[in-house]
Amino acid sequence: MSQDKMIAMIPARLGSQRLKRKNLALLNGRPLIAHAIRKCFAAQCFDEVWVNSESDEIAEVAIKEGAKFHRRPATLADNVATSEDFVEEFLLKHPCEALFQVHSIAPLLTFEELRGFTQEYKIKKYDVLLSCIRDQIEIAFQDQPVNFTFAEKSNSQDLIAVQRITWSVSAWRRKTFLDARKEGRTATYFGRVGFFDVGQTSGHVIKTQQDLEIAEALLAIQNKKTHCVETVL
Repeated sequence: MSQDKMIAMIPARLGSQRLKRKNLALLNGRPLIAHAIRKCFAAQCFDEVWVNSESDEIAEVAIKEGAKFHRRPATLADNVATSEDFVEEFLLKHPCEALFQVHSIAPLLTFEELRGFTQEYKIKKYDVLLSCIRDQIEIAFQDQPVNFTFAEKSNSQDLIAVQRITWSVSAWRRKTFLDARKEGRTATYFGRVGFFDVGQTSGHVIKTQQDLEIAEALLAIQNKKTHCVETVL
């Protein structure tokens, strides 16, 4: 039944402010959007993999990589439209149990982490699941301590870790999300919310040219380690 589907949706508008044509930027010789599509297929946990964009160029890459293409309205492709707007528009047209938003701009998220994320969502039966990095270091907000006190110095290993949301991957129960939108609520955080830890590099998000260069360097290190392990085996 279509209502039971677990759908991966990769948002990828062509326009971007800080890094032009970001989703088509090359990483290791391949567009960022292609990395995300291949990762979703490699995870082997989705009934369908969709790319959500207004762009014909991105559509061409998506279809070539074997993904389905959802053409969002041009009004939802500018820098004013929110993720809640285009997620709702997608969900209204694609019945499913849950939607997993996989960001192309977090290319170092592994397919194993993606698979673990989907399993966590199913087992814990969340309405919302967010990827995060656990930082166990002193954190302040507006010059005030969050997880430590000025009254004493604690060892970092004794601190309560904070959870920094990465948006590498997110999941929403379709019915809960749409119900929240109907009620005028913030659907992104509506219902039972869970957090899933990803690695430090997996949470690296590309927004600038420097971010892309860092990702390229990190990917080269990952590939070298993988090659060394395969050689030993």
